[in-house]
Amino acid sequence: MNETDLVKKIMEESVSAKKDFLNQAENIYRAACLITNSFKCGNKLLVFGNGGSAADSQHIAGELVGRYKLERKGLPAVALTTDTSVLTAWSNDYNFTGVFERQVEALAKKGDVLMGLSTSGNSENVYRAFKCGRDIGTLNISLTGNTGGKIRELSDININSYSGETPRIQECHVLAYHIICELVEKEMFR
Repeated sequence: MNETDLVKKIMEESVSAKKDFLNQAENIYRAACLITNSFKCGNKLLVFGNGGSAADSQHIAGELVGRYKLERKGLPAVALTTDTSVLTAWSNDYNFTGVFERQVEALAKKGDVLMGLSTSGNSENVYRAFKCGRDIGTLNISLTGNTGGKIRELSDININSYSGETPRIQECHVLAYHIICELVEKEMFR
Protein backbone atom coordinates (compact mmCIF):
# COMPACT_ATOMS: atom_id res chain seq x y z
CA MET A 1 0.00 0.00 0.00
CA ASN A 2 1.46 3.38 -0.95
CA GLU A 3 1.14 6.56 1.14
CA THR A 4 -1.82 7.92 -0.83
CA ASP A 5 -3.71 4.65 -0.40
CA LEU A 6 -3.01 4.75 3.34
CA VAL A 7 -4.39 8.30 3.55
CA LYS A 8 -7.52 7.23 1.66
CA LYS A 9 -7.94 4.19 3.92
CA ILE A 10 -7.79 6.37 7.05
CA MET A 11 -10.25 8.84 5.53
CA GLU A 12 -12.62 6.00 4.65
CA GLU A 13 -12.43 4.71 8.24
CA SER A 14 -13.32 8.20 9.47
CA VAL A 15 -16.28 8.46 7.10
CA SER A 16 -17.46 4.99 8.15
CA ALA A 17 -17.25 5.89 11.86
CA LYS A 18 -19.26 9.05 11.21
CA LYS A 19 -21.90 7.12 9.25
CA ASP A 20 -22.29 4.79 12.24
CA PHE A 21 -22.42 7.91 14.45
CA LEU A 22 -25.62 9.07 12.69
CA ASN A 23 -27.50 6.96 15.25
CA GLN A 24 -26.48 9.56 17.87
CA ALA A 25 -28.36 12.44 16.18
CA GLU A 26 -31.18 12.42 18.75
CA ASN A 27 -28.74 12.39 21.69
CA ILE A 28 -26.76 15.27 20.16
CA TYR A 29 -29.97 17.28 19.75
CA ARG A 30 -31.07 16.46 23.31
CA ALA A 31 -27.67 17.54 24.65
CA ALA A 32 -27.96 20.89 22.86
CA CYS A 33 -31.44 21.40 24.33
CA LEU A 34 -30.25 20.50 27.82
CA ILE A 35 -27.38 22.99 27.66
CA THR A 36 -29.59 25.71 26.16
CA ASN A 37 -32.21 25.27 28.89
CA SER A 38 -29.53 25.34 31.55
CA PHE A 39 -28.08 28.60 30.16
CA LYS A 40 -31.56 30.14 30.00
CA CYS A 41 -31.99 29.34 33.72
CA GLY A 42 -28.74 31.13 34.59
CA ASN A 43 -26.60 28.01 34.89
CA LYS A 44 -23.24 27.11 33.36
CA LEU A 45 -21.45 24.33 31.51
CA LEU A 46 -18.34 22.67 32.99
CA VAL A 47 -16.34 20.60 30.48
CA PHE A 48 -13.47 18.17 31.11
CA GLY A 49 -11.49 15.20 29.84
CA ASN A 50 -7.92 13.91 29.57
CA GLY A 51 -5.31 14.30 26.83
CA GLY A 52 -7.00 14.96 23.49
CA SER A 53 -10.32 15.16 25.33
CA ALA A 54 -8.83 17.92 27.52
CA ALA A 55 -8.00 19.84 24.35
CA ASP A 56 -11.54 19.21 23.08
CA SER A 57 -12.91 20.52 26.39
CA GLN A 58 -11.04 23.77 25.89
CA HIS A 59 -12.27 23.91 22.28
CA ILE A 60 -15.90 23.57 23.42
CA ALA A 61 -15.56 26.28 26.07
CA GLY A 62 -13.82 28.53 23.54
CA GLU A 63 -16.65 28.15 21.01
CA LEU A 64 -19.29 29.00 23.62
CA VAL A 65 -17.52 31.79 25.49
CA GLY A 66 -16.17 33.32 22.26
CA ARG A 67 -18.39 32.54 19.33
CA TYR A 68 -19.15 29.67 17.02
CA LYS A 69 -20.71 31.36 13.97
CA LEU A 70 -22.69 34.32 15.33
CA GLU A 71 -21.51 37.62 16.74
CA ARG A 72 -23.14 37.51 20.16
CA LYS A 73 -22.74 37.70 23.92
CA GLY A 74 -20.52 35.08 25.59
CA LEU A 75 -22.01 31.97 27.17
CA PRO A 76 -20.95 30.57 30.59
CA ALA A 77 -18.76 27.58 29.73
CA VAL A 78 -15.62 26.61 31.65
CA ALA A 79 -13.02 23.98 30.76
CA LEU A 80 -11.81 22.35 34.00
CA THR A 81 -8.61 21.37 32.19
CA THR A 82 -7.04 24.83 32.04
CA ASP A 83 -6.10 25.86 35.58
CA THR A 84 -2.63 24.35 35.90
CA SER A 85 -2.27 25.42 39.54
CA VAL A 86 -5.42 23.57 40.56
CA LEU A 87 -4.59 20.54 38.39
CA THR A 88 -1.04 20.17 39.65
CA ALA A 89 -1.66 21.11 43.30
CA TRP A 90 -4.53 18.67 43.71
CA SER A 91 -2.75 15.90 41.79
CA ASN A 92 0.47 16.39 43.75
CA ASP A 93 -1.13 16.68 47.20
CA TYR A 94 -3.84 14.03 46.69
CA ASN A 95 -4.28 12.23 43.37
CA PHE A 96 -5.13 12.79 39.74
CA THR A 97 -8.35 10.76 39.97
CA GLY A 98 -10.01 13.49 42.05
CA VAL A 99 -8.86 16.52 40.07
CA PHE A 100 -12.18 17.14 38.23
CA GLU A 101 -14.31 15.98 41.17
CA ARG A 102 -12.76 18.66 43.38
CA GLN A 103 -13.43 21.38 40.82
CA VAL A 104 -17.03 20.21 40.39
CA GLU A 105 -17.44 20.30 44.18
CA ALA A 106 -16.10 23.87 44.23
CA LEU A 107 -17.78 25.32 41.13
CA ALA A 108 -20.95 23.40 40.27
CA LYS A 109 -24.43 24.11 41.50
CA LYS A 110 -27.76 22.40 40.96
CA GLY A 111 -28.89 22.76 37.34
CA ASP A 112 -25.40 23.21 35.89
CA VAL A 113 -24.36 20.86 33.10
CA LEU A 114 -21.25 18.72 33.26
CA MET A 115 -19.84 17.51 29.95
CA GLY A 116 -17.25 14.77 30.33
CA LEU A 117 -15.26 13.40 27.41
CA SER A 118 -13.64 9.97 27.58
CA THR A 119 -12.83 7.86 24.55
CA SER A 120 -12.76 4.71 26.71
CA GLY A 121 -15.79 5.71 28.75
CA ASN A 122 -13.86 4.61 31.84
CA SER A 123 -11.70 7.58 32.86
CA GLU A 124 -11.81 7.47 36.66
CA ASN A 125 -11.49 11.24 37.11
CA VAL A 126 -14.41 11.90 34.75
CA TYR A 127 -16.48 9.20 36.47
CA ARG A 128 -15.82 10.69 39.92
CA ALA A 129 -16.69 14.19 38.70
CA PHE A 130 -20.02 12.90 37.37
CA LYS A 131 -20.70 11.11 40.65
CA CYS A 132 -20.01 14.33 42.59
CA GLY A 133 -22.22 16.23 40.16
CA ARG A 134 -25.08 13.82 40.75
CA ASP A 135 -24.91 14.58 44.48
CA ILE A 136 -25.05 18.32 43.71
CA GLY A 137 -27.86 18.02 41.16
CA THR A 138 -26.01 18.61 37.88
CA LEU A 139 -27.08 17.25 34.53
CA ASN A 140 -24.39 15.02 33.02
CA ILE A 141 -23.60 14.70 29.31
CA SER A 142 -20.88 12.29 28.24
CA LEU A 143 -19.06 11.88 24.95
CA THR A 144 -17.59 8.40 24.92
CA GLY A 145 -16.38 5.60 22.68
CA ASN A 146 -16.44 1.81 22.54
CA THR A 147 -19.37 0.72 24.75
CA GLY A 148 -19.67 3.99 26.68
CA GLY A 149 -18.01 2.41 29.71
CA LYS A 150 -18.96 3.13 33.30
CA ILE A 151 -19.36 6.86 32.64
CA ARG A 152 -22.48 6.05 30.62
CA GLU A 153 -24.18 4.89 33.87
CA LEU A 154 -23.93 8.38 35.40
CA SER A 155 -24.96 10.23 32.22
CA ASP A 156 -28.30 11.86 31.60
CA ILE A 157 -27.30 11.85 27.93
CA ASN A 158 -24.55 9.67 26.47
CA ILE A 159 -23.22 10.46 23.01
CA ASN A 160 -21.24 7.39 22.02
CA SER A 161 -19.09 6.47 19.04
CA TYR A 162 -18.97 2.69 18.87
CA SER A 163 -15.61 2.81 17.14
CA GLY A 164 -12.76 1.09 18.95
CA GLU A 165 -10.17 3.46 17.45
CA THR A 166 -9.34 6.51 19.57
CA PRO A 167 -8.72 8.87 16.61
CA ARG A 168 -12.05 7.92 14.99
CA ILE A 169 -13.87 8.38 18.33
CA GLN A 170 -12.32 11.82 18.76
CA GLU A 171 -13.32 12.79 15.21
CA CYS A 172 -16.91 11.87 16.03
CA HIS A 173 -16.72 13.88 19.26
CA VAL A 174 -15.60 16.98 17.33
CA LEU A 175 -18.57 16.58 15.00
CA ALA A 176 -20.95 16.18 17.95
CA TYR A 177 -19.77 19.20 19.90
CA HIS A 178 -19.63 21.42 16.83
CA ILE A 179 -23.27 20.56 16.17
CA ILE A 180 -24.12 21.19 19.84
CA CYS A 181 -22.40 24.59 19.76
CA GLU A 182 -24.24 25.57 16.60
CA LEU A 183 -27.64 24.53 17.95
CA VAL A 184 -27.09 26.21 21.33
CA GLU A 185 -25.94 29.43 19.69
CA LYS A 186 -28.90 29.52 17.30
CA GLU A 187 -31.40 28.85 20.07
CA MET A 188 -29.88 31.39 22.46
CA PHE A 189 -29.45 34.19 19.90
CA ARG A 190 -31.97 33.79 17.12
